[in-house]
Amino acid sequence: MKKFVAVYTGSASARAKWDALDPQKRKEREKAGMEAWGKWVKDNQESIVEQGAPLGKTKRIGPQGISDTSNNIAAYTVVQADSHEAAAKLFENHPHFTLFPGEAVEVMPCLDLPQR
Repeated sequence: MKKFVAVYTGSASARAKWDALDPQKRKEREKAGMEAWGKWVKDNQESIVEQGAPLGKTKRIGPQGISDTSNNIAAYTVVQADSHEAAAKLFENHPHFTLFPGEAVEVMPCLDLPQR
């Protein structure tokens, strides 16, 4: 089986809509989202290599040095599947974007390092 990294994406505008929800409504969706996410993990446990975690603020390191930056990546998970398509299908209707304010999940294959 091949490994794939899934990155959960979201934007400030999606987060603003979430933050604008009535606090009780947000709490209910949060609870439902965590239950759905737990179910997703349980249903896909054989495919999950690393459950991953939410991600914090970003530092960019380049020729000019280190600086603060931002991007739309909110979390990650590593899965295994027979194909890129099969890995992508694991995330259809995922609670990240059906219940939480996330916008999408992007799935990329982990490629082999070139041989020396």
